[in-house]
Amino acid sequence: MKMLRILSMLLLPTMLLAADQKPNFVFLLVDDLGWADFGCYGAEFHETPHIDRLASQGMLFRNGYAACTVCSPSRAAILTGCYPARLHLTDWITGHKRPYAKLAVPKWTTKMDHERVLLPEALREAGYATAFLGKWHLMPIGQADFDQHYPTSHGFDINIGGREWGQPKGPGKYFSPFDMPNLDDGEAGDFLTDKLTDAAVGFMETTDKANPFLVYLSYYTLHGPIMAPPELVAKYKQKAKTFENRENEYLNPARAGMVESLDTSVGRIMAKLDELGLADNTVVILTGDNGGDNDKTTGGLKGFKGFSHEGGTREPFLVKWPGKTKPGSTCDEMVIGTDFYPTLLEMASLSSRPEQHQDGLSIVPLLTGEATRLKRNVLYWHYPHYHRTKPYGAIRHGGWKLIEFFEDGALELYDLQADPNETADLAASHPEKAQKLLKELVTWRQSVGAQEMTDNPQYDPNKVTPKKRPKRRK
Repeated sequence: MKMLRILSMLLLPTMLLAADQKPNFVFLLVDDLGWADFGCYGAEFHETPHIDRLASQGMLFRNGYAACTVCSPSRAAILTGCYPARLHLTDWITGHKRPYAKLAVPKWTTKMDHERVLLPEALREAGYATAFLGKWHLMPIGQADFDQHYPTSHGFDINIGGREWGQPKGPGKYFSPFDMPNLDDGEAGDFLTDKLTDAAVGFMETTDKANPFLVYLSYYTLHGPIMAPPELVAKYKQKAKTFENRENEYLNPARAGMVESLDTSVGRIMAKLDELGLADNTVVILTGDNGGDNDKTTGGLKGFKGFSHEGGTREPFLVKWPGKTKPGSTCDEMVIGTDFYPTLLEMASLSSRPEQHQDGLSIVPLLTGEATRLKRNVLYWHYPHYHRTKPYGAIRHGGWKLIEFFEDGALELYDLQADPNETADLAASHPEKAQKLLKELVTWRQSVGAQEMTDNPQYDPNKVTPKKRPKRRK
C-alpha cells in the first residue's frame, strides 16, 4: 500500500498535466466546396480517401451550413461567431456593382471591427500559438486602414499567404510563383495547395509542444482558376472516359485533380500529427465557406455558389475530437459557421463569450453524444446584394425553409425533410406557413440590425443586366 501511495504521488503531476492539457486545433476551410465533392458525401468521380478516413474517425454532419452564399461573410462569421447581417459584412469583398438595379445595396462594411474579440484572439489570450495560412479576403481594399486588417492584426501570430485576394492572382496562379506574404515560391511547377500544407506542417513541427496551437488553414482551392498538377488532370481525363455516373457528377478533370490534391494535403496533416504524437490531443475540423461553383457539385441540391437555395450554403462539415466524439458517427442537427467560436472555447475548457459570439452555439453536446438536439431550431441568412441570385433573405425553421426575394417580395417555401432538393415550391399551397416564417424572418432582421435595401433612384430596367464579356476567339 505504501508503495502504491508513493507511486501515485510520483504520477500525480503527470496525471494533472494530462487532465489540464488543452487540445490543439487544426481548422481546415475549403473555398467553393460543394456538398458532394467528397466521397463521404456521395462523390464517386472524385477520390478522397484521406478525407473519408477523417469522417470515419469523427462526426459527419448532414445539415451543416455556411453563413452566406459567398466567401467573405462566411469567413467573418466563423471568426466572430456572428451572423453577417449583424456584422454588416454581407458580401464578398468588394462585391458586384449593379448601379441600375431596382434596389440600392446598403453601405456595408468590408472589414471586421477591432473592438470585437475574434476566435484566434480569444485562444491566444489562453496561451495558444495561432497560425493563419491561405486565403484571407477580409481586408478593406482601397481604404486608409488597409494594413491594419491582415490576419496578424486579428489574433494570428503568423500569416502565410493571406492578403486581400479572393483567389490566386500571382504570376503562376496556383503554380509558382505565388506572390503571397511569407510563402516561398519554391520551384517551378510547385502547386499552391501543397506549399500551404508544407507551411502548416512546418509550423506544427517547430511550435512549442508544451503549448497548444491553432492552425487555421484556409485553402484557396477549390476557387477558380481551375488548375491542378498535370499528372492529376491526366488521371481524371482517363477516368472520365469510362465513368458511368455522368448525371450527378461534375466530370471536370482539373477540378477533380484539385480535390485530390486537397485530399492528399489532409492526409499529410493527419500523418504529421501522428508522427509528432499530437493526434490524440488535436481536434481536426473541415468545412467550406459556400457552395461549389457549379450545379454538379451539390449532389442534387438546388443552386450553387451565389444562389439562395441549399446548394449555395449547405456544406460538408466534419469534426474529429479524439476521445470525445464517437468515430464514424453522424448528426442531422442543423449547425452553421457561427457555431465554431463557442465550440472551440468549450473544447478548450475556456469560458464562453456570449457578448462576442452572439449568434453561435456550442455543438459540444452533439459531438460528445450528450444531446442530439441544440437549444435552437432556426437558422437565418441575409443577402442584400446582387450576384447570381437577386437579393434575398432566408430562414430555415426545423424542416421548413422560406426564401424572400427583396425586389418584389416573392416568397418560396420548401419542406426540406420531404424535398431536400427544393423541387416543389409550397408558398402558394401553404400561405399561412409562409407568412408565419416571413414574420419570424423580419423580426430577426430587426433584432440584429440588418441593413435593408432601398429603392434605387438610378433604376433603369434597360440597363439592369450587366454586359457579358465577348468570347475570346481561339
